[in-house]
This record gives sequence, structure tokens and C-alpha cells, in this order.
Amino acid sequence: MSAPSGIAFPSAPPSYEETTEINVNYPHPYPIPEPGQKPDWKGMNPPPYSGQPAPVTNPVTVQTVYVQQPVVFYDRPVQMCCPSCNQMIVTRLSYDAGALTWLSCGGLCLLGCAAGCCLIPFCIDALKDVDHTCPNCGALVGSYKRL
Repeated sequence: MSAPSGIAFPSAPPSYEETTEINVNYPHPYPIPEPGQKPDWKGMNPPPYSGQPAPVTNPVTVQTVYVQQPVVFYDRPVQMCCPSCNQMIVTRLSYDAGALTWLSCGGLCLLGCAAGCCLIPFCIDALKDVDHTCPNCGALVGSYKRL
């Protein structure tokens, strides 16, 4: 379909300044080519190419990882996951004579309790070290040293 020969079509739509008639004489920040002249695009960003599809983003997979906090052992049973049998357990306690037990015994000997009273610390669990074991598999899970 061809246009009638007497009608001239504009080559580009008018600019914002031309349509609003605001400061039309203000110099343009980039050179405007004369009609029939090719524009020189040096120093300017090229127009975006619309023939390329938008980049495809891959779906993100999320994996939840549970990290077990380090267990602190004291003289009370602890609920935890046994590292040997991977079962949720409450530890079983066993008491062994440790440094505090022997120091207490030596201190009582120095005070004159050598007739057998110096052996009292070996009967008191509060002066002994504590070993935590698994009730399922019997593995040593941790220890609590008093000194």
C-alpha cells in the first residue's frame, strides 16, 4: 500500500520539549543528525536489541541442614542424639574418682583424718567426675571433669 504523493509523513515523532514548548532552544546533550544523515553512535549506548529472549533463571533448590549444637555435659543426664547409634537418648551417668576426689582425700589427710575419714570423698558423687554413656549401645558419649 503506498501513500498519496502529496502527503508528507514525519520521520520521527516530536520530542517532549517540542510538544510542550518548554525551552526548545536548550542545546541537546548529544548531537542530532540532520535529515538524511546517519547518526554517529560513538560515545553513546546502543539501543537495546529486542530480538533476544529474556535470560532464563534456573529454579533454586533449597536444602535444609540441621546442625546439632555441641552438647555441654555436667553432672545431670542430657537428652541428645547418640553419635554411635543415631537414636535420641537420655544419657546414663557413671561416677569415677577424679582430681577433685583425690585432692579432697589428701586435704583430709593433712588435717589429721588419716584413720579412714580421708576416704569419705570416694563415697560422695558430688566430688567425682561424671561419664555420660548411651543406654542403647553403651558408647561413651561425653565426660564432665570437676577439675
